[in-house]
Amino acid sequence: MLKRSVLTTALAAVYAAASPLPAFAADDQALAQMRDEIRQMKQEYEARIRALEARLQAAETQTAATQAAPAPSPATATTTTASTAGGASAFNPEVSLILGGTYANLSQDPTQFRIQGFVPGGDEIGPGKRGFNLGESELTLRANVDPRFAGQLTFSLAPDNTASVEEAFFETKALSSGINLRGGRFLSSIGYLNNQHAHVWDFVDAPLAYQAFLGGQFKPDGLQLKWLAPTERFIELGMEAGSGAAFPGSDRNKNGIGSTALFAHVGDDIGESASWRAGLSYLRTGASDRTYEDIDRSGTGVTNAISGHANTWIVDGVYKWAPNGNATYTNFKLQGEYFHRKENGTLTYDTLAQSFGTAAGAYASAQSGWYVQGVYQFRPAWRTGLRYDRLNAGTPDIGLVSSGSMSAADFQRLASYKPARTSIMFDYSPSEFSRFRLQFARDRSRPEVTDRQVFLQYIMSLGAHGAHNF
Repeated sequence: MLKRSVLTTALAAVYAAASPLPAFAADDQALAQMRDEIRQMKQEYEARIRALEARLQAAETQTAATQAAPAPSPATATTTTASTAGGASAFNPEVSLILGGTYANLSQDPTQFRIQGFVPGGDEIGPGKRGFNLGESELTLRANVDPRFAGQLTFSLAPDNTASVEEAFFETKALSSGINLRGGRFLSSIGYLNNQHAHVWDFVDAPLAYQAFLGGQFKPDGLQLKWLAPTERFIELGMEAGSGAAFPGSDRNKNGIGSTALFAHVGDDIGESASWRAGLSYLRTGASDRTYEDIDRSGTGVTNAISGHANTWIVDGVYKWAPNGNATYTNFKLQGEYFHRKENGTLTYDTLAQSFGTAAGAYASAQSGWYVQGVYQFRPAWRTGLRYDRLNAGTPDIGLVSSGSMSAADFQRLASYKPARTSIMFDYSPSEFSRFRLQFARDRSRPEVTDRQVFLQYIMSLGAHGAHNF
């Protein structure tokens, strides 16, 4: 602890000496005054550092003497136990709880929601239920395991009274050269928004691109390796290897790696008032009989399945502005991501033989999508934001249709379309631990209807509250 204090003090001295100085008239008297102030500051900090070094030496001597002392007698055992118990409480995990809820007014039946042209997957699709709803709450436990490792566990508490593991991972603390290893279940670092928990999003729901391409968010079970370059400009490279069970993959009951991801992020400041970050990510997943519901030409509901591989590229960027770097009163954030995915494999029609009987053929698709959003804080605690989503389902190559054995009408959910949505929000945050949001959206995810949506949301944060990502 004393060594850390010494280092902190030394850095403070350097920072103070290097901080921009007020503009003075360039005359001899002003320059002499500046030199005297710097010299006096240097002498004061040198004196403090020498004093701290002396205290450190005394503490080390005392520690060595304590370790060499004999074991405590029974008479002092009670006191020692009490002292140890007090120190152990410092290792209790940090606990945080996120409470959320919404009121939704939807012009269309949410049970009929779909993103036309895209194979559905994941649990975070659509606007949710009408009326009042308890949102997804999160309970997080985090602590240092030892000087080398830390751990985190996040439970997701759903409105239907079920609990699931959102994240459960360990990560290293002492690897050298800017390298960090994480293992377990975690929010992948692909893209920009994916590794952020929902309560820090700027809108009530995830962009359509995240819903269509990642099933909401990609959360692999596996390992992640990151490298932070020792440069003034932020440069981060990483890779992930997972089981591949998360959408757009599926549980293939096979040994080895089921999903791989690569990502690179770079960022920097633009003067004192602005900063930026850009990234490129690649995700490869495999699926085995990933099922989805469809309607064939006779109007019968059928269960189809896709097996094969999906290769997804993501380009992301964010720009932030705050006058002189102070975001307390006003600030602006511009954010966007572009997705492109190619899938190749086999499409099986009517796996349960509910209509004309099971059939299988080749399947290939090339799909893309993007969103862009801007959020402006126009006064303390008050913000407004605008987001536009756009997808392009493309025209899939379905072998059963190309061969003439079946019709495109037998795969209605895969029919080509370009879903779009426009959202506007206003929110008020009395503190960094509470937020109330009003959001309006015009959703055209399916061609036959337009869903006009109104959301009211609250988010409450209890307990330990860590810093958010850039």
